[in-house]
Amino acid sequence: MAVMNAELAQSVRAYFLELQDRVCALLEDEDAGARFHRDPWDRGESGGGVTRVLLDGQVLEQAGAGFSHVHGAALPASSTARRPELAGRAFSAMGVSVIVHPRNPHVPTSHMNLRFIVAHDAGGSAPAWWFGGGFDLTPYYGYREDCEHWHRTAREACLPFGADVYPRLKAECDAYFFLKHRNEPRGIGGLFFDDLAEGGFRRSFDFVRRVGAAYLDAYLPIVRRRRDTPYGEREREFQLYRRGRYVEFNLLYDRGTVFGLQSNGRTESILMSLPPRVRFRYDWKPEPGTREAELTEVFLTPKEWV
Repeated sequence: MAVMNAELAQSVRAYFLELQDRVCALLEDEDAGARFHRDPWDRGESGGGVTRVLLDGQVLEQAGAGFSHVHGAALPASSTARRPELAGRAFSAMGVSVIVHPRNPHVPTSHMNLRFIVAHDAGGSAPAWWFGGGFDLTPYYGYREDCEHWHRTAREACLPFGADVYPRLKAECDAYFFLKHRNEPRGIGGLFFDDLAEGGFRRSFDFVRRVGAAYLDAYLPIVRRRRDTPYGEREREFQLYRRGRYVEFNLLYDRGTVFGLQSNGRTESILMSLPPRVRFRYDWKPEPGTREAELTEVFLTPKEWV
């Protein structure tokens, strides 16, 4: 394991901020007119960040790209549940998170998160560190070619690090983005990883940068392919209904949401991932044989897309 020092941590911070800038610029180009509002926040010794939100675009109903860098005297319980040996350690955590809620129901919602955590040791030994993150796709109306493109791009990002990496991280993504109380996936998955330190800092950081670069390569072609697809009130209502599942997952299961709240992060920035409009319908189910039923019957059934 590489010795962690301020210079290495600063290189991760600089990359996360550059990635935030790049994602926002490309999404603004895609919407042709809408702009991200920049909202810096500061919690003093606890850290701070920059939240950037785009609202009411022609293509993107809402998009958020948040950077945070926070510190604390003890890791939150959400981080030590799987690593109890780190309980009580002071920590530094930074990350960038992107969430895109398009206006057209035929364009899927997408999410990307990358994070870096350092757990310090008061005894003076080398700190523990790890990366986490990934990206996933949540369609409302399924298109096989979109799913295949998304997963093909994810696989290509992983290939330089071993043929086994994509299948493993895809399986972890399918398992993680799963609503246990509904017994259904949130979407069609992608990549998910945590506790990444294998091969040392530089190899792990290289992988994280590959994932960051692949996210918009995977997503923007789908946006361009579906953004002008005609839709009506039926499709819009179904989109709002399915967004309810997104809300349920983020509030009940999402580790990033829990970590942010437990680590004294900025609540408004943490909850920017929630969709701007959503509808809950009591015990509603789509009629068999419809495009709406096809979503859960075909596309939300975990499968090998590539």
